[in-house]
Amino acid sequence: MSVQTPITVTEHLWIPLPDGRRLAARMWQPAGAGPFPVILEYLPYRKRDGTAPRDATTHPVFAAHGYACVRVDITGSGDSDGRFDDEYSEQELSDAEAVLEWIAQQPWSTGKVGMIGISWGGFNGLQMAYRRPEALKAVVSVASTVDRYADDIHYMGGCLLSDNKNWASQMFAYMTRPLDPKLRPDWRAEWLGRINDLPFMAADWLRHQTRDAFWKHGSVCEDWSAIQAPVLAITGWADAYVNAPSALAAKMTGAPAKALMGPWEHRYAHISQIEAADFHGEVLRWFDQYLKGEDTGAEALPDYRVFMQEFTAPSPKNLPQNGRWVAEAQWPSPNVADVVWPLAEGGFAPEPQAGTARVHSPATVGQAGGYFCPGIRIDNERPGDQRVDDRASTCFDSTALLAPMEILGRPRVRLAFSVDKPVAQVVARLCDVAPSGQSQRITYRPRNLCHDDSHEVATRLEPGKRYEVEFELNECAHRVLAGHQLRLALSTSYWPIVWPAPEAAEITLHLDGCALILPERRVEVEIEAQAPGAARDYPKYQAEVLEKPWGEAETRVEADGTHVLESFDSYGAAQDLTHGQRVASNVRMRYAIHPDDPASARFDCAWVFNFGRDGEGDQEDWGVRIETDSSMHCDTENFTLWRGIKAYEGEEVVLTREWTEVIPRGCL
Repeated sequence: MSVQTPITVTEHLWIPLPDGRRLAARMWQPAGAGPFPVILEYLPYRKRDGTAPRDATTHPVFAAHGYACVRVDITGSGDSDGRFDDEYSEQELSDAEAVLEWIAQQPWSTGKVGMIGISWGGFNGLQMAYRRPEALKAVVSVASTVDRYADDIHYMGGCLLSDNKNWASQMFAYMTRPLDPKLRPDWRAEWLGRINDLPFMAADWLRHQTRDAFWKHGSVCEDWSAIQAPVLAITGWADAYVNAPSALAAKMTGAPAKALMGPWEHRYAHISQIEAADFHGEVLRWFDQYLKGEDTGAEALPDYRVFMQEFTAPSPKNLPQNGRWVAEAQWPSPNVADVVWPLAEGGFAPEPQAGTARVHSPATVGQAGGYFCPGIRIDNERPGDQRVDDRASTCFDSTALLAPMEILGRPRVRLAFSVDKPVAQVVARLCDVAPSGQSQRITYRPRNLCHDDSHEVATRLEPGKRYEVEFELNECAHRVLAGHQLRLALSTSYWPIVWPAPEAAEITLHLDGCALILPERRVEVEIEAQAPGAARDYPKYQAEVLEKPWGEAETRVEADGTHVLESFDSYGAAQDLTHGQRVASNVRMRYAIHPDDPASARFDCAWVFNFGRDGEGDQEDWGVRIETDSSMHCDTENFTLWRGIKAYEGEEVVLTREWTEVIPRGCL
């Protein structure tokens, strides 16, 4: 790898777009004139404050190894011009093409650019590779998706995720933050204009309830061959985004693709709370190969390097996990083969069995499921002991295993069923049950039983009619120890991760058509895992911490039987030592549902942001406060979504506004 060199930092620069708009950027580069290969990170999360703490741990390291690093705020975010219109919109992606072209033309650039990002930046890195701009030569995509409908924060298995509204509430708060008066003298007019023009994203996304053209846009699985840039895809088992790396490694044909799956939550691996690892080394090896032309061994890496988990006592805390690193030279691997376990009453059998089983759950199943995407809250996010949910589900248990069994890939569930309601969903969880009785969730996935396999067509069910469905659970790697049992738990609800069907349905399983299909890994001689090393030292954000982050969560049952989950997270307060801005934020969330009434489901969320800076010379102190509130509830026919904002400049309320949308439920 490159020898470390001194770097220079440009706190702010403008990138011009063809239509005259400008995007705000920050740049780190090696000292000297260059030219250098370039690493681009392109986000709406505000380089001035939002991701500044994280950016400080990555881009200076890459710059010291010979890269110019450019961190750009997309249109309508941070201090950039224009209006934000939606995630991964045509505006966002065409602007990115212009940014890449501009970078390639700069005298400090070699014209070779790599894109890096986690979540949003991981998404648009893949999406740009799909569009094939000339300057883009390689991508590192972390915690992303190849299918915006199947594997994002909106829908899963055709079921509505409650995070469709939760994430929209967070983006609503994020996108109402002010521009910096130090950079934008017109900050106040632009700030208020942004708030008034901000799309009602939760409603917009909820209007698209099946996998239509809206979701196909930006889904790179539409044409795997379109991606011509090498992709290193990374994520962690504690993350919500676990399916993209293996899919890219298996299906990309136009360029090398390698998958790396660790134990991490939704963070870059070097700052993970769970077994932090050398993310920098992985990135530098990839870009040194494809942007500098050095032979780093990146192309010869195993297709799939993976942390094979073992039973770890379930805890909502982000704690270390038991397991070991393994690797598969090729993916799909000849070392993995399907084993079929037909369902029988309460367990499994060697051959398909006659008979039926009933699946009918209280709406509160899911209370041990944890937060949808660990790594976004402060902590207390992970799935707990599943026994509380197992007891309210229909379970099929294996006998105690006589020898360890490794599962690597996406287990499948095959069901023959009939239902008593026209709209129904089933949720499958695969669990590792220890001799102590503790139940650890290995993987899960819901399925909207009204959907066809493409999720493009949704049809109301005919009560009493026999149907058949087979669906994949999420990607997993888990070694089940001898003496442990495997449990398939089926339920008709999974709150609060999955928004429930309108009525409490009863599913009748026809066991002769039901099976669990496991991708079993058997390897006689392991190849070198080439696991990432321990996290290296890295620079930290230069800020004065005014309040440390903290969080808490509480569950309770109210007098009428309603189950409530409330959480509060303070992301702390800090003052940037470079430009003097102070930022503080917190969020309060509430989920409520009655076990006997799925239509009682309700979500409420309140965000608060405070911004400030001391005046200099004859300038007055500057302060802004933003309070956003959001809610969603339903009946059997409609969803009702509401949001409101109160914005302050100093102590003066400068804008108050509310929005309400009612969306028909369709087959949700």
